[in-house]
Amino acid sequence: MLQRHGTVPLYLQLARHLQGRIDSRDLPPGARLPSESELADRYAVNRLTVRQAVAELDRAGAVEIHRGIGTFVRTPPTQVSVDVSPRSQRIASGSPAAPADPTAPQPDPATARVERVLRTADTAEGEATRALGLPAGHVRRIDTLIDPGGSPLAVSSYWLAADLLPAVLPALEDTANLAAALHRVLGEPVRYAWRAFSATAADLTDAPLLGVPTGHPLLVREGVSCTADGTPVYFVRRRLRGDAVRFVLHYQD
Repeated sequence: MLQRHGTVPLYLQLARHLQGRIDSRDLPPGARLPSESELADRYAVNRLTVRQAVAELDRAGAVEIHRGIGTFVRTPPTQVSVDVSPRSQRIASGSPAAPADPTAPQPDPATARVERVLRTADTAEGEATRALGLPAGHVRRIDTLIDPGGSPLAVSSYWLAADLLPAVLPALEDTANLAAALHRVLGEPVRYAWRAFSATAADLTDAPLLGVPTGHPLLVREGVSCTADGTPVYFVRRRLRGDAVRFVLHYQD
């Protein structure tokens, strides 16, 4: 089954074979892998080769290792599909429908969103201050966690005018949604000016908040939201679990 004299290392061959068993559901989600010694005997390799193969599967997110208990096939997380209509700026995520009233605050890409403040800070970065057209001393940062149903989905960093902060924080506590909080404070909805998408890896700060290991893939969505007359209100950088979210753009309504 394993090619002893091939160019592919034995541990990688074994990892790919086990991945095939996982993909075919021969090893279904939640199943416990045989022990190192059992796999070593079954595939006629040493335990170091087995250990390297399992480590490769762990890095690929196919299994999770519980020290002293065993290695188990990881259950794939449920993905949230975020449907976005670029022309109307309507956003729908999961089953909740977008608001019918075009003047209502638009929901953000996260299921029935629950957003809570983690911290506020005076720090402002160049991109945010340029986007808002404000000097650094007049910009404040709010970090939030989106965890609908208690399942961490995204960490967001918002930069907005410092004089908005005293009113926005209480409104955010009530609405659990920054767009809705700003709608309440400003008396009008905020709209997308632009959004950009990229990817990054979870750092030492975001990883524990999102319940993922350091280096876990994250989707990044950042951009500016503004009032109806085009005045920038906030710059946002949102880091979302790459295994739990996908964006779907609809170019026809």
